[in-house]
Amino acid sequence: MAFSRRDFLTTAVVGSLSLGLESQEQKQQDSRKAQTRTLAGKRPIIVSSANGYNYLDDAYNFLRGGGDTLDAALRVVKGPEDDPNDHSVGLGGLPNEEGVVELDACCMHGPSRRAGAVGGIRNIKNPSQVVKAVMEHTGHVFLVGDGAERFAVAQGFPRETLLTDYSRKVWLLWKETHSDWWGPGLADPNWKKRFPAGKSQKDEWQIRMKRMKEVAAQLGIAPEQRATAIREVIFPPTGTIHCSALNDRGDISGCTTTSGLAWKLPGRVGDSPIIGAGCYADQDVGSAGATGSGEENIKVAGAHTIIENMRKGMSPLEAGTDALKRIVRNYNGDRDRLKFIDMTYYILRKDGVYAGVSLWEGYASEPGKPHRIAIHDGSKRAEKTVNLFPGLSQEWPPTPA
Repeated sequence: MAFSRRDFLTTAVVGSLSLGLESQEQKQQDSRKAQTRTLAGKRPIIVSSANGYNYLDDAYNFLRGGGDTLDAALRVVKGPEDDPNDHSVGLGGLPNEEGVVELDACCMHGPSRRAGAVGGIRNIKNPSQVVKAVMEHTGHVFLVGDGAERFAVAQGFPRETLLTDYSRKVWLLWKETHSDWWGPGLADPNWKKRFPAGKSQKDEWQIRMKRMKEVAAQLGIAPEQRATAIREVIFPPTGTIHCSALNDRGDISGCTTTSGLAWKLPGRVGDSPIIGAGCYADQDVGSAGATGSGEENIKVAGAHTIIENMRKGMSPLEAGTDALKRIVRNYNGDRDRLKFIDMTYYILRKDGVYAGVSLWEGYASEPGKPHRIAIHDGSKRAEKTVNLFPGLSQEWPPTPA
């Protein structure tokens, strides 16, 4: 099967970074005006990451009919958790380096000002439902690992095999051909590019790609799935789903759920289950959540930062942009490293004004698919985020041009 460089190698970023920031700032101002003009005061409303789009209708009808805001948000995120073809959450989520699916989630219920979270939970398909049980049936907020699993079973959640045939084969492909997650991260002061320019690195990479195609065939990965499988091996997905819901009375809640970073070290927990990082809801202000580079979001407590910014008078767009700038500050604006980081924030203020902001326009591994935010306020739609930098982020680890 032909293996297109466009599918797997990221070459568009350098050229796009040459665009003038003045033009980018004008685009942001136009988006800010459009969002504010369109959405001020619209309630009820649900805001989610793009992978929640197909589940908004049911949740919105439930919310409009008087349903609880957290239950509405959970209806959205449960859809991808149940979908074995969504490899970023729940059933079919891509596993850690040992081939085990570990899931994370958290929720915050604005009206009662309560929260629940689980981290590194195994064998339970719907961690978003478990975190609600943690919130309602314990005096705790955060359960992890074996304890979280035992609690879930005690609450009536069945143990299930989460590793699908496809995700198992992709893990085997990664294990056989590309197992190189260990090493200094981007935040390490001694970080250096893994693939300096040179013919030898390019030749070595082409040999590895050829080997991956051969192994994918040997593992029985269907021909039509091999391109996707190899891309997921090269660029470990970080997919997640966040959802915030606001009713006509001003009650607001949010939740975030994920299978975390593919091929991660066992026990790794990202930002999604951390109250104040992957999700934060305050009944007096609003709700915010995140998808993207979890380690970076933890360091800036992104969701909480956004809520506090809005409490001080920033608009949702301004509040989210400020959180992105804090990530940039942590790298002193070094785009040689920032190009391997991406973050999207989903922000909903108590009056119904919302914003979706991202560090970059989209992923270079998915050209033509910009970051989007899904909205339902009586009209279901997906809108492009307002990005801080022009161009596309590259996936980690880097590949030679």
